[in-house]
Amino acid sequence: MAGGPGGAAADAAPGTPRTAASRVDITEAARELLDRLRARHGPLMFHQSGGCCDGSSPMCYPEGDFLTGAGDVLLGEVAGAPFWMSASQYTYWRHTHLTVDVVPGRGSGFSVEAPEGVRFLIRSRLLTDEEDALPEVLPGG
Repeated sequence: MAGGPGGAAADAAPGTPRTAASRVDITEAARELLDRLRARHGPLMFHQSGGCCDGSSPMCYPEGDFLTGAGDVLLGEVAGAPFWMSASQYTYWRHTHLTVDVVPGRGSGFSVEAPEGVRFLIRSRLLTDEEDALPEVLPGG
């Protein structure tokens, strides 16, 4: 993450407007997979809804194939792909930094990486005190 654990905003000079904490990142392995998938499918997006089965895993779709709205929160972008989460799920994860990773194994049939024999998953950590003090993201992006 740029700018150390607090992100670029935490390193900003006094008087600089504070921006929301970076709440999502991606591993190099997941970035490489995302680049290959983007070459095949065009622009991509992530959505994490929570729930049973693979609902708690990040789903990767061609951008626009999954409609987002006021019930979703835009956490940021990873490797050029918007990362959305349902607002209800965000209430549980609001103090957490998420990292998109990839592991062997088949995930949901709706996520574009499923035929590759791998699946995206989330690794998480609590936000630092400095990150948690920054403004939060808002529903609907």
